[in-house]
Amino acid sequence: MNKTIYIYDTTLRDGGQMEGVSFSVNSKILILKKLINFGVDFIEGGWPGSNPKDEEFFKKIKKDKFKNVVAFSATHMVGKTPANDPLIQKILEAETKWICLFGKTWDLHTRKILKISDKNALNLIQDTIKFFKQKNKNVIFDAEHFFDGFKSNPKFALDCLKVASKSGAWNLTLCDTNGGAQEKELREIIKLVKKEIKNPFIIANTANLRLGIHTHNDCGIAVANSLAAVDEGVELIQGTFNGIGERSGNANLGTIISNLQIKQNYKIIPQKNFKKLTQLSNFIFESANLPPQKNQPFVGASAFTHKGGIHASAVKKISKSYEHINPELVGNLSRVTISELSGKSNVVEVARRLGFRLDPKSPRVRAILQQVKKMESEGFYFETAEASFALLILRSQKKYQAPFEVLDYSVVNLKSGEAKAMVKLKVGKEVCEYMASGNGPVNALDIATRRAVEKFFPQVKKVELKDYKVRILDSEAATAAKTRVLIESSNGMESWNTVGCSENIIEASWQALVDSLEYAIFKT
Repeated sequence: MNKTIYIYDTTLRDGGQMEGVSFSVNSKILILKKLINFGVDFIEGGWPGSNPKDEEFFKKIKKDKFKNVVAFSATHMVGKTPANDPLIQKILEAETKWICLFGKTWDLHTRKILKISDKNALNLIQDTIKFFKQKNKNVIFDAEHFFDGFKSNPKFALDCLKVASKSGAWNLTLCDTNGGAQEKELREIIKLVKKEIKNPFIIANTANLRLGIHTHNDCGIAVANSLAAVDEGVELIQGTFNGIGERSGNANLGTIISNLQIKQNYKIIPQKNFKKLTQLSNFIFESANLPPQKNQPFVGASAFTHKGGIHASAVKKISKSYEHINPELVGNLSRVTISELSGKSNVVEVARRLGFRLDPKSPRVRAILQQVKKMESEGFYFETAEASFALLILRSQKKYQAPFEVLDYSVVNLKSGEAKAMVKLKVGKEVCEYMASGNGPVNALDIATRRAVEKFFPQVKKVELKDYKVRILDSEAATAAKTRVLIESSNGMESWNTVGCSENIIEASWQALVDSLEYAIFKT
């Protein structure tokens, strides 16, 4: 279909409100770049001024001048004007071209919680949008709680949309904030909104006004409601990848895009990028420190996995007998649990992206694949630890020599909380031993290893540990559980991730630390 559908991602803000999720600033920037490269139209970076992390995020991305990053904001505070509201000023300091402004459209909130009149509530919306328009900003208006508001007081809810439109909003997004709307009533309300709001005889210059949809998954139908909204003429879809978000989550953009583009032939994401969908999903799960949902539609590891004997036999002969699409369309794999996994093409593609040229027919690729399979069965995970995967490729070369060899290390954790570490390394024929103290065993190991290595490779002085994530892989084993550690490092110009895995959390951390330094040396 030629009709334009805009994708608006709020993973970095609404997704970050999910219990247990806290993105680091660097993780947010990496996710942002992944979303841009994938082809997402709008990416909501956060709410400047609401917390220090979002403020730092917007400061860091200013130099890149991303055109499709959106700053999120509320209407100005009651009792203030946009010009003297400090939070509104923080939005301007973010210097984004686009603003997403949310306003209350449910009289329960305006009358009972904010305790203001309908007129004052409408003025909050009008004054804030006009202020941003005077500052040459494009405004997307999120009509918060719109479906509940419409059912409670349709006139007030529609008046909110009308005043937002007249004030210059580029888009009006109807929000099912509580996630309680049913598909039938959602369709009926959207039809009524279109009749009232997009009728140029009622409001001038609104015939081409774009409507949006923002659904939550509290009834398990956020995706279905979003697709129904598109069917009713909505042109902008808000959601998060993997459906992460507060309570039961937001509408899953990966599932929505796949249905629209593959099943309904909409042109949303550039076709060459669509194969990155599975990787993008896994990257966001790992960045959020969440285990990937294996049964997630389209991109889950089990989405095209066949265990039943009849299924497995049929798929081997004709894949569409039990697969609704070719999994390669979204970068996923078809597999039968009782047979050897395919995946050489994945190794070759990721290697190419990292700067290596591998012949898919060479024995080396099969050896790398077998090594990956072996290590992942032990708990390693290379989807987001591409630096460790690059080292795995390097170590498969006969001529590759590691810049340093670890001979031994030890860590002593004192009752005071301080830790002491000793690291013994060999570089060429020279053996060196360093000790260091830190505010924990990993920190002490990091300092001692860095001191030992930087004597020979001064470039590691610039390397900093930016993030450290720990995941327990088999909680049933209690204190003997296997642990996976993901470390994010940076040299000030670029960042990379490395992984370690062991029943010993110190050993897992050590593996990731050593990989991080070796990769830094390789890069230079």
